This record gives sequence, C-alpha cells and structure tokens, in this order.
Amino acid sequence: MKVRIDNVTKKFGHTTAVSNFSAELEDGHLICLLGPSGCGKSTLLNMLCGIVPVTEGRIFFDDKDVTSLPPDQRNIGMVFQNYALYPHMTVAENIGFPLEVQKVKKAERMERVEEIAKLVHVDNLLKRYPSELSGGQQQRVAIARAMVKKPQLLLMDEPLSNLDARLRLEMREEIRRIQKETGVTTVFVTHDQEEAMSISDSILLMKDGFLIQAGLCQQLYVNPNSLFVAEFLGNPPANKIIQDDKTIAIRPEAFVLDDNGTEAEIKFISEMGKDQIVTMTYMGNTVRAILNLDDKNVTSGSRIKVGLKKKGVFNFDKEGRRL
Repeated sequence: MKVRIDNVTKKFGHTTAVSNFSAELEDGHLICLLGPSGCGKSTLLNMLCGIVPVTEGRIFFDDKDVTSLPPDQRNIGMVFQNYALYPHMTVAENIGFPLEVQKVKKAERMERVEEIAKLVHVDNLLKRYPSELSGGQQQRVAIARAMVKKPQLLLMDEPLSNLDARLRLEMREEIRRIQKETGVTTVFVTHDQEEAMSISDSILLMKDGFLIQAGLCQQLYVNPNSLFVAEFLGNPPANKIIQDDKTIAIRPEAFVLDDNGTEAEIKFISEMGKDQIVTMTYMGNTVRAILNLDDKNVTSGSRIKVGLKKKGVFNFDKEGRRL
C-alpha cells in the first residue's frame, strides 16, 4: 500500500511537534523515520496509525483519505518499543489475540497463528509465556502479533532499543527478511542512523518537526542538502571546519595520505576492526580520519601529510545550507 502525507501538522497547545510534513511512502518499501530524540518521529507515526489526531493536513492510504479514521479501521499493524505482550497469555494466545478480537473462528485463527509464527521463527515457542522468552524472542512475538491480521501497513516505533548490540543486529536482519518476504509497506522509527541505513529502502530525516531531506539511504549520505544531514549520517560523523563565511564538512573516509598534502599531527589512533580511526589536528581543528597507517611508523605526536578526495567533502554557508 502506498501512503501519502500531505502538509501534516500536529500541535499540542502552543507546541508544534510536526510542521507542514509532506512525503510519499512507496508500496512495499521499508521506510525509516530518522532523527534525534524529540524531532517528531513518534508523533508522526502515531498520526499514521490514528492514535494522535492530525491538527492540519491529510493522510491517504492509496487513494483513501484516512485522516479521521480510528486505528481499528486503518488495517495497520503496530510494534512498540516495550513489546506490550500479555504476561498471562501463551505465545500462541498473544499472537492470536487480534484475531480473537475480530471474532475469527478458532480453527482459522490457529492456522494463521502457526503460519505467522513460522515466518518469524517462533513456531517452537507457542506454548511458552512471555516471561520464559528472551528479549529477541519477545520482539519476534510482537512482530507476529502485528502481522497476523495481514495489515497493509506495519508501523514500528523504536522496536530494537531495548535489545543489546548483538541482538539488535540480528533483529535488524530479521525485520528486513520478514518485510521482504511479506512485502508489507513498513515505517520504522529510529534515532540510530546506522540502523536506518542498514535496514531501509529510503529515509525521511527529521529535525524539530520538519522533514529535512528524503531519499534513498545512499543518496542522503553522498549528497546531503544541509550541514545537519552531513553531520547526522555517518559513523564517525563528518568533521566540521569553519572558514570565513562558510563551513566545510569532511567525511573521515575522504582523507588520504599525500606527501604533497596538508600537515596534520596525530593525537591518537583507535583500532576499529579493519579500520584505524585517526584523531588528528588538521588546519587548526581536531578531526577524525579513516586512514591505513599499517606501513607507517607513527604514534601519538607524529606528523603526517594528508589530502582530500573529491567525494565526501561538502561546502555549506553559515546557515548550514549546501553550496
């Protein structure tokens, strides 16, 4: 299902949480709502599902105006940060509960529960209770419960934030697999840019209630429209150097060793797997660069010369707009 958001605004009293937001979410895609805490991501998601009413603007599912429809008439599935599983119900009962509410007959209900449980790899846990499950298993059950109704739109609000780093990585891959296999249009809210870039087809990057830039993940990374986008995407983040009335943002991988380049003094070197993150003083600024120093006899305090690639260097004016 295609989703269209037309000039949507949400105000809470005198506070504007989302401002004049417009976007089209492609059918069958996984789209990440990305941005720092408090930027309006969850508010926008709650307007999509109908929990929070829209102050201004319209929301369309395909060509149907759903702006005023309650959540139970939108054919959506929702996965929350805290899973919200019922502790007194088994896994099978938790997954099947939305169908029970819809008064689906028991035989059909169990058939659909077993089908979706197999898809999310919890079919061997159907008789267990939530307290007997790991965090990752509880998350899978929450996804199964959201998917069992066969929704046209799946909404996920920071679904991995309660998991440890290794399990987050595993569940990112699983969510992507499930989304690809079902083809359901999915909106995934996160503040983690690495998570967004690894899991999504496209990104809607927000700040202070506004949509700053939308597009394919790699497009935003290689062609940021503002200093905010350049700094927010990337790990380590882009280095910011202020010169006269403009700003230069340099991605760490844009630095190269160059005997004819600018002198830099190494402050320290961090080993990050196969990469070496070099923190150094460059043009009077402390910056981080990804460099291969394996064949160089350098330590903290050593001086090297570096140049810049064309790719990964961006110019902005003093307001942070791309030049």
